[in-house]
This record gives sequence, C-alpha cells and structure tokens, in this order.
Amino acid sequence: MATFKAIRVDKADKGTTAQLTQFDEAELMDGDVTVRVEWSTLNYKDGLALTGKAPVVRRFPMIAGIDFAGTVEASSHPQWKAGDKVVCTGWGMGETHLGAYAEKARVKGDWLVALPQGLSARDAMAIGTAGFTAMLSVLALEKHGISPKSGPVVVTGAAGGVGSVATAVLSKLGYHVIASTGRASEADYLKHLGAAEVIDRNELSAPAKPLAKERWAGGVDSVGSTTLANLLSMTKYGGAIAACGLAAGMDLPSSVAPFILRGVCLLGIDSVMCPIEPRKAAWQRLASDLDRTKLAEITHEIPLAEVPDWGAKILAGAVRGRIVVKIV
Repeated sequence: MATFKAIRVDKADKGTTAQLTQFDEAELMDGDVTVRVEWSTLNYKDGLALTGKAPVVRRFPMIAGIDFAGTVEASSHPQWKAGDKVVCTGWGMGETHLGAYAEKARVKGDWLVALPQGLSARDAMAIGTAGFTAMLSVLALEKHGISPKSGPVVVTGAAGGVGSVATAVLSKLGYHVIASTGRASEADYLKHLGAAEVIDRNELSAPAKPLAKERWAGGVDSVGSTTLANLLSMTKYGGAIAACGLAAGMDLPSSVAPFILRGVCLLGIDSVMCPIEPRKAAWQRLASDLDRTKLAEITHEIPLAEVPDWGAKILAGAVRGRIVVKIV
C-alpha cells in the first residue's frame, strides 16, 4: 500500500511526541470518503494535541489536525464523488479519528460540507474551526435577538483565531466591537479588523462581582474562567454571551445574579459535534460576511513540517490571527 506524509502523535515515556513521518495508507480508519488533503490550519486545540499539554488525543498513534480542505479522491457515499471540493472540521478528527495533518484522510461523508462558492480551499482553512466557531457564536447572538442596535458587543482573546474572525465579522455587520486582549501591541491590528475600542484583558481578570456596571449587550468569549464571569456580570439586561473557549481555564467563578436579576443568557457553542445544517449555514455566512481582504491580512502560511513547532507557539499566545498549513 502507498504511504503519505503526516504529523504523527505517539505516546512517549513522558507525555507525547509529534513528528513528520510516513504513514501507511492501510492504517487509515474506516470511512466512506477518501480525500486528498490540500490545506489544513492550526487551532488552539491542535496546539494542545501536538504538545500533549491536555489529553486531547485519545488513541495512539494519531494523525493530528482537526480541520482540512481538499478534493475527494474516492467515495461510496451517495452525496460525494471524486473531484468534489470539501471542508471537514471537528467530529473528533485529531482526537479519536485520524486527522488532517496528512496528505490523505478517510472520513464519513456525513461529516463533510461542500466548499462554499467563492471560497478557495486555502480561504476555508484560513477560517478553520476558529473562524467557524466565531460564526456559530455570531449566529447564536443573532438568534437571541442581539443586533447592532442592542449596543456594544465584546470579544475576548481578540487577537487570537476565534477573536480575530469574530471581530472582523461583527464589525462588518455593523456592531460596535469592544476587543479585549492581553497584548497592547495588537491594538492597531484589532482596530484595522474593525474594533471600535480595545481594552486590556486585566479589566476582566479580577474576581467578578455578582453584578457590575452594564457595559455590553453581548459578547463572544474564547477565554472562560474569571474573564467569562466578568463578562456576564457586565452584560446589559436581556443580553447574552456566547462561550466557546477555555484559554484561561474551565472554571466559571460566577453567581446566578446576572441570570436571575438581569435575564442574561449564557450561550454554549460547540463546533466539534455541531449538526450538519448549522454547519452549512455558518459556512455560507462566512463566505458572505467575512471580508476576504481582512482574512488574508490575518493569515500566516506554514509548511506541514513546521506544525509541531507552531503548536507550542499558539499555546504560548505567540500567534496572531490564523495559521494555514500547506499540505501539498
């Protein structure tokens, strides 16, 4: 059987190892669609998997990578045929199912979304799970009734992947975006994306009061922990925060006060097992509501061989915007 290049994660005496190697096609897992992977991306979860800093990988050996875009090579699924351009994000890839940092992937056809018209495979991976999660968050806020007329919206971790896309999309939709970041040097970058204000994350890092001064109608939070608790305490009556990340931790040291005294809602966002119809809707909105010029400006390209090194960088907070990985 043929072999192909892949980033393989193996269990080691101390933690895990991740390295570029040759992978045997015979070892690919079950699936009814085989895809020639052309582009992938680097998300925070990928960094955790590559470094072993969290137990993201749950079978070994594992091909890392939770997102890919490419061309169908072979299919027994009725919806897909050879030559179709497809996108796949989540579904346990890089965790329980062999993932995207490889020249070939075999997955279930039910996991795939057609590459939206007007987006290249590279564009799709410049968006990736981070941008897809950002759009799911925006859609959740809209469903709750938040609009630009509702008042300002806050985005935490704004210089990261989720935050950058959320800031760009929300500003294009007409929202007054307050971007929170721990990197003061990124203020000009965030304003260029459309942020109306940039605040220091330290404003949201002290222990949260049950209720604080109302500052925003809604928000997108990729940080969690005390930051999320502060966002909730500062949300206006009837507002909502979409929670989609845990960069600062999984805890939530809050109180019920925002919920029972201001009618605030906490909207949970999951991109991994998200059903297929919301996936399609989010990708179509990304194709129309994300400024492609800004997407290009926030994107940095790396080759497959550099993925392990960049995995450590994203965990260290040393990555701005989005990273695309050129597979072939």
